[in-house]
Amino acid sequence: MNTQTGVRVELSAEGSANVTTGVPVLDHLVGELARAARLRVVLEVAPESADQEVAAAGRGFGNAVGALLEGGAGRGWSIVPADEALASAALERSDEPLFASNVDFSDQRVAGSSTDLASRFLRELTDAASLNLHVRLLEGTDPQHVLAAMFKAVGAALGQACRKEPD
Repeated sequence: MNTQTGVRVELSAEGSANVTTGVPVLDHLVGELARAARLRVVLEVAPESADQEVAAAGRGFGNAVGALLEGGAGRGWSIVPADEALASAALERSDEPLFASNVDFSDQRVAGSSTDLASRFLRELTDAASLNLHVRLLEGTDPQHVLAAMFKAVGAALGQACRKEPD
């Protein structure tokens, strides 16, 4: 089943997000990603189950950001803090999408979802945008701070990848 999504992603001097996925924590995290990437993001997902909303949001965002990656450097990396948490992300365009991470939230319920919300979103983003994406948690224990650091790191790496490399 394909969940209805509306998405627009543009390069911006300052990142901003207007996100309505039906999963408030994901709305916040995509906002963190957009600000770190310096992207203007509008993302709306029609109501379904939390798992379907997360998957549709990741797919929709990945499809939209894929076009920006084609016109940019196509690769980026970052190390970003969020309070006591520190995460890194490295990515590049790839014909064989791959998402790799050392973070596992599968044993925690977030927004009524029994799956790892962050990994599901990032895996769908990776596949839709044709990325090789590696996310590593370097430090941190508070789940909110860990998620924020992860999404900010992915955002900063995407921001690099979507912009042309300086001459």
